[in-house]
Amino acid sequence: MRYATIIEKMPNNYSAYVPDLPGCVATGSTIEEISVEIQAAISFHLEGLQLEGLPIPEPTTICEYIEAA
Repeated sequence: MRYATIIEKMPNNYSAYVPDLPGCVATGSTIEEISVEIQAAISFHLEGLQLEGLPIPEPTTICEYIEAA
C-alpha cells in the first residue's frame, strides 16, 4: 500500500505525518532523512496495528498541487 505523506519544513528540521494513519509521525534534518524516518514510522505503525488485531486503514488521502490564482 502507498500512503500519502505530508512533509513540512520547520525552523530547524523537517517533520512528516501520514493523514490516513493518525499518530504516525517522524522528524529529520534533511528530506532524505525524513523520507527514511517516515517509511520506518509507517512500517512500525502498521506492525503495531496488526499486533493489536486492529484493521489496517486503506489509503484514502489524495494529494494535488493547485496553482494559486
